[in-house]
Amino acid sequence: MSDERRRFTRVPFDAATRLQQDDWSVPVQLVDISLRGLLVAQPADWDSRRNTEPFVAVIDLDEGSEISMEIRLMHAANGVLGFRCEHTDLDSVSHLRRLLALNLGDANLLDRELAALL
Repeated sequence: MSDERRRFTRVPFDAATRLQQDDWSVPVQLVDISLRGLLVAQPADWDSRRNTEPFVAVIDLDEGSEISMEIRLMHAANGVLGFRCEHTDLDSVSHLRRLLALNLGDANLLDRELAALL
């Protein structure tokens, strides 16, 4: 396992999530999320030819807010797809930070991870 993988804590989270690429979109089951990426269950109709281009992941949260990330596929194995976050907007980072803070229960750990990300 690389140092980068160890630096970012993954939090199991279940929310309506979809992957988008150009005019294509597919709902996926979110397995976990971190400041650096996300893991989803591979959809049944997954087309591996899409793997070379970036995706956008949209995670719907309560109150009509969402987390939107530009992501790149890093691995596909055992029925899951692992994506690395390439870019996200400030609102999405704020929502993600709040989600992680609630689930980690350790503000110091979250601050260290944010510092490592920046």
